[in-house]
Amino acid sequence: MQAIQRSANYWLRLFAPFILCTIFAVPGVLVSLNVLHLQPVPAALLCGIAIVAAAFMLGWAGEAAELDLAGGLAVGLLAVVTILPEYVVSVYFSFAAGHDPSMVQYASANVTGANRLLLGFGWPVVALIGFFAMRSRAKKANQPKQKFGITLDDEARTDLGFLVIASVITLIIPVTGALHILVGILLVILFALYLWRQSHAERDEPELEGTAALVGALPKIGRRIFMIVIFLLAAAIILVNAEPFADNLVEAGHVLGVNQYLLVQWLAPLASEAPEFALAIIFAAKGKANMGLGILLSSKVNQWTALAGSLPIAYVVGGGSAAIPMDARQVEEFMLTTAQTVMGVALLLGLRLGARAASALFVLFAIAFVNPDEHFRTIVAFCYFAIAIFFTFVYRKNVKETLWAPFKLPKRLSL
Repeated sequence: MQAIQRSANYWLRLFAPFILCTIFAVPGVLVSLNVLHLQPVPAALLCGIAIVAAAFMLGWAGEAAELDLAGGLAVGLLAVVTILPEYVVSVYFSFAAGHDPSMVQYASANVTGANRLLLGFGWPVVALIGFFAMRSRAKKANQPKQKFGITLDDEARTDLGFLVIASVITLIIPVTGALHILVGILLVILFALYLWRQSHAERDEPELEGTAALVGALPKIGRRIFMIVIFLLAAAIILVNAEPFADNLVEAGHVLGVNQYLLVQWLAPLASEAPEFALAIIFAAKGKANMGLGILLSSKVNQWTALAGSLPIAYVVGGGSAAIPMDARQVEEFMLTTAQTVMGVALLLGLRLGARAASALFVLFAIAFVNPDEHFRTIVAFCYFAIAIFFTFVYRKNVKETLWAPFKLPKRLSL
């Protein structure tokens, strides 16, 4: 290991990705600091690229941090790192909505888009790539053809159980037509409980890949200093670019004649989710699709608790009332997202994402994506619920265990 650390090739491979990301982030930072003056479309693009670049740096450093931080601290840090880019953008919209009524419609756009993108696109893609990877390996080893699907371990039931609780809480939103601060507080508390529960779960040694492995190969003190510098640099880039990115994205919709809500809902999550998707896909391509899906499942819990819960809190801090008012469209968006979450949980009650389950997730996501009609998407939401009921019946023997998982103490804490 030390020989590798001393080689020039190692240092080049270590620093090159971070230097490249920093270079990509510079134009966006210049736009954000008003050094570079551009029209809304290129300005939004450059700020978005800066956020993506910073998110990649956070992802690499966050993975390597598993080597140094144990238990709850590691879980908490990685959870925050995972959602930080998207968290900052979403919180900005909610904060701005507190004193600017025109921004209220965007407060929920990013979080609903990001959540549906994870399940409707991320899960099926990881399953598909994992299948091709397994089939390729089986073919080279002259083994029988592999069956399509990803099998998760029992610990995944904890994530599923928390998603059920979070979905029950978020159902209050479409029922009341508002995102109340009490709902937000409940979701944030649930997130804290999730971190505590996961911090005491049995954890294997981290399997670092690519750039994260190079960071992990540094001596302990050097690694920690390096990660702190990267965290501070990436966080600064994200914080500086969040507001200009959000504002220019809305203005870009005006310039291009494109629905601004859709731009906020889908383009912003694509920027913030890119590193996470990339990591999950890398694991799937290397035959570790269960780890890739596990990453996306954990991120889903983070987004559906901490991220969603932070919105009404930011709204109040920004000068708003105790609840973010929701119009018909936003109510429908939360209903659709909650329904998709419930279906995703039901499909994984058997701890396996098969071909039919992955196809159903993608097809329903694609149908709702291409058809923005509110009434049609309400029908899609009911389809999600109907499929969830069916698979809950199919896996009814696993329901009790899944619901109990969040409240079940790890063996080392059991009395």
